Amino acid sequence: MAHTAAASPARDEAPVRYAGFWRRLGADLVDNLILFPALSLPLPVLAQPHVRFGSLAGELAQTLAAHAGQQLLMLLFGVAYSVFFWMRYLGTPGKLLFRCKVVDAQTHAALTFSQSLLRNLGYIVSALPCMLGFLWIAWDPRKQGFHDKIAGSVVLYTAPAAPIRQRAL
Repeated sequence: MAHTAAASPARDEAPVRYAGFWRRLGADLVDNLILFPALSLPLPVLAQPHVRFGSLAGELAQTLAAHAGQQLLMLLFGVAYSVFFWMRYLGTPGKLLFRCKVVDAQTHAALTFSQSLLRNLGYIVSALPCMLGFLWIAWDPRKQGFHDKIAGSVVLYTAPAAPIRQRAL
């Protein structure tokens, strides 16, 4: 019977702390700093000397359309980056630096492959209404953006362990 008492839910668990808007924004900035050089290497030079300011938008659209394959590869690389890190380490390097874990909302276990893909697709939904889905993190009780709600994920803050205090001699 002692075995069942040890497995009872009365064990001392740390309270769940959700990572807030500013912490997550900082983590995303770090990830973008990591991804930008890797993703910008294959980009062609967009501003050429003969381009006038009046036609810059047209030139940009033409260049992006001409290099759609590269754009697709960069998108796939960005998705693979986040899916790999979410599933393997529970967070991208930026999230880990800011002590965040991206986990399943119910079990707090690692995201599945489908959840990771849904979360990535959910970024589009979060961005479409004037970034409201990302701003929603600031108001939501569980700090979930639209992409988190779609994928059934939460981002937890893992506070550093309290230092061990030694007795004075």
